[in-house]
Amino acid sequence: MAIIALVSAKGSPGVTTSALACTLSWHRRLVLAECDPSGGTILAGYLGGALDGPRGIGELAVGELRDGNLETAFWSQLVDLDAPKRERLLLPGVVDPAQAGSVSPLWQRFADFFGELEKGRPPYDVIVDCGRLQVGNPPWPILRAATVVLLVTRARLPELSATRSTVRAIERDFTTHRVPPDTLRLLPVGDGHGTGEIAKALRVPVIARLPEDRRTADVLSLGGTIRANRPLMRATAALEAPVRALLDRRRARLAWPANQGVPDVV
Repeated sequence: MAIIALVSAKGSPGVTTSALACTLSWHRRLVLAECDPSGGTILAGYLGGALDGPRGIGELAVGELRDGNLETAFWSQLVDLDAPKRERLLLPGVVDPAQAGSVSPLWQRFADFFGELEKGRPPYDVIVDCGRLQVGNPPWPILRAATVVLLVTRARLPELSATRSTVRAIERDFTTHRVPPDTLRLLPVGDGHGTGEIAKALRVPVIARLPEDRRTADVLSLGGTIRANRPLMRATAALEAPVRALLDRRRARLAWPANQGVPDVV
């Protein structure tokens, strides 16, 4: 599935918990990359700070700027979330704000590298936690390179109002950089307006809806035992199918011979 990026407009609608839940419930080899310029939280939260020494995208960026060794250093910076299988790997985000200055010039380099991981042996898809878009130096190159961009939002009016301007900003950027128009999808979380209302108001399709599941969200944020039968984990497991279907439709359309027209896309 290549790159699946999750981003939000403002506040805390659950981008990191959603990305982590997907990583723990999907059935493909995955790397979860924390590319939120505001910093990563999984090491200190879900993993309880139980690692020795610095690890993650900040260390990777410093090494790349110094030595240009991303390809060789990348795998040593990952954390196995399901050890020792190496099927669900985490690239932790920056923990020191000073590291953000080293990371932001390399967003395009990371975007290109992430896109190549699905061709590796073994192949990995990448789920990217891009955090909030309204921050300094957001990872636009990763969003443009993503196969699917999921805009996470609460389903209540105040959050939807903020999300509207973010949708338009993403659409303008994608148009400028010739990103396929069907890349963006909405991923509402919790109760509020119906999915049909949300899609109509924001003029973007809703790919799925995640439930408000505070107990599981707390475990994903603070650590503990993940239970696959909890509502959030069931919902993120089910999300894999429409994301995969969207990817397959996009690839089929891009591969369709120009002189035969474009196949119907649902």
